[in-house]
Amino acid sequence: QVQLVESGGGLVQAGGSLRLSCAASGRTFSTYAMAWFRQAPGKEREFVAAINWSGSTYYAQFVQGRFTISRDNAKNTVYLQMNSLNAEDTAVYYCAARNKGLFNPRSDEYHYWGQGTQVTVSS
Repeated sequence: QVQLVESGGGLVQAGGSLRLSCAASGRTFSTYAMAWFRQAPGKEREFVAAINWSGSTYYAQFVQGRFTISRDNAKNTVYLQMNSLNAEDTAVYYCAARNKGLFNPRSDEYHYWGQGTQVTVSS
């Protein structure tokens, strides 16, 4: 069983930055693929970014060049650095873990989820 706890959300002005963190329990974190998804009010949950066990990263097209996902296996933590935020980035951001090491953009391929952290970007 893996537990995920997100932190770092908040209110930021357009053009600003935030760094989200996701702390994971469990001894097999380094073998998991990790991802960030987000869900805005009235919209479906969508893929944002993922990182394989090897450190390879993948991004949704709408965040290319603005967001960076990274992981620190020694701390069992995955991060999402978000720059140049805009109002369309307002959503609840969820951390997810897949007990297979490779990336997948489908939310139903992830086995563990955090509770979510709210990101609000004011224009």
